[in-house]
Amino acid sequence: MTLRSDTSALGNQGWASGLRARLFSPTALQKLLAFGSLVLLLAFFSFASPAFMQMDNMLGILQATAVNGVLAIACTFVIITGGIDLSVGTLMTFTAVICGVFLTYWHLPMSIGVIAAIGTGALCGTISGTLTAKMKIPPFIATLGMMLLLKGLSLVVSADKPIYFSDTENFYRISQDSLTGYLIPSLPIPNAVLILFFLAVVSSITLNRTALGRYTFALGSNEEAVRLSGVNVDRWKIAIYGLSGAICGIAGLLIASRLNSAQPALGQGYELEAIAAVVIGGTSLSGGSGTILGTIIGAFIMSVLTNGLRIMSVAQEWQIVVTGLIIILAVYADILRRKKS
Repeated sequence: MTLRSDTSALGNQGWASGLRARLFSPTALQKLLAFGSLVLLLAFFSFASPAFMQMDNMLGILQATAVNGVLAIACTFVIITGGIDLSVGTLMTFTAVICGVFLTYWHLPMSIGVIAAIGTGALCGTISGTLTAKMKIPPFIATLGMMLLLKGLSLVVSADKPIYFSDTENFYRISQDSLTGYLIPSLPIPNAVLILFFLAVVSSITLNRTALGRYTFALGSNEEAVRLSGVNVDRWKIAIYGLSGAICGIAGLLIASRLNSAQPALGQGYELEAIAAVVIGGTSLSGGSGTILGTIIGAFIMSVLTNGLRIMSVAQEWQIVVTGLIIILAVYADILRRKKS
């Protein structure tokens, strides 16, 4: 009886120790710090400008976060592997342009345009993954080249002109309509935000409950050890980049639906905000750790900060300066977090 009680006590102590380790781990503390920062930003801008908390402005923040958040989710998968993808912004634009070609130029059904956008994103991501995994080109260089290539292709395919979806019925509903508005008129959350949250849940399950997720973390922790254990590292890496590209295709659909057009000159610069959101949310640039929840919190921080500065009439150039400082601070916080780990 005493032995059983001692064993039970030891088990309870082990469970409590494990819970404390998870609650006070560097990643958990980073997410808590990020959430606290988001709350402080909301409180500060609400006090600084009464217009900040108005419904229209809140909906604008949600719409902006939907696009940046989806791109940040795409970056999260790649960054956890220890890589980087600088092409997510221009890939988003290129998939929007391809969707415009299918729907506006060729007058194909909207479902075909949606599939074409996501498929194009997956294909481009797969090419980036192949350059990194098979040709051993560093991810920074491979995706930098892909970023420039896609920027040029967007201009070539669209003839350097925006493609408007005015002739495509209901295309705007993808992003701008609100399913919740039909159910609860006082809560008109845009569909783009619902898509972001749904994608976040699916991506979180993928990272934590599937083989793809396990190998994503394993590649970032110790790629050579995974290779020596007999795993086809190149295949999994290509699959991860392909998945990231497909998610960028979803972002392309959201921004095209929001603007009701595909703007071929748009996209460059989005990758910096996406990467900043990922790092702010606790994903390590060295790979091996990260969460989708933290990424979503980071995306909201970036959107709230940008919107708040704009509401306060801060000049555009100073907004860029603040964004740059945040990226530097986020990377430095990641360095400190890794030292503590």
